[in-house]
Amino acid sequence: MTSKGPLRDPANRVSPKAVRLWLLEALIAFVLFLGGSLLVAGWLGGSGWSWVPGWFADNSWLLPVAVAVVTLPFLVAEPFVRYAVHRWELSGDVVYARSGYLTREWVFVPVSRIQTVDKGQGWTERLLGLATLEIRTASHAGSSTIKGLDQQVAARLAEQLAHRAEELRDDAT
Repeated sequence: MTSKGPLRDPANRVSPKAVRLWLLEALIAFVLFLGGSLLVAGWLGGSGWSWVPGWFADNSWLLPVAVAVVTLPFLVAEPFVRYAVHRWELSGDVVYARSGYLTREWVFVPVSRIQTVDKGQGWTERLLGLATLEIRTASHAGSSTIKGLDQQVAARLAEQLAHRAEELRDDAT
């Protein structure tokens, strides 16, 4: 088997509003991590537990500072990197999706293998008018999730996939 070069990018980007979604999700996670580290720092700093090193108990304020320093760059960079990477395409009889932040995932789902197509919205997605499309096959490895789609695009794509999958199943019998 010969390779014809690197995979091309799928044709369609997710909605630009996905950047706001991922920024909001990262901000929520940042606040939770920072709040948790402040609680732990206050708990350890005033507890006088013997197993906590003295230098750490005296400088427990370093824990929230370290959490902020380590997580803040991810908070800022992640939404933009994810937007640059996340793409999708319905091409002929295949759904081609690429996603990832730290790692990349390319998924090709044959439309004829699709069993269900689900459109979902979490509260942050609803707030921004976005949706997630889950395309499931009998094999977990062949399934795909496309996050950050405009809700109308997700609904239209779900309908297209359902109709096309049914047509292909009817042709196969």
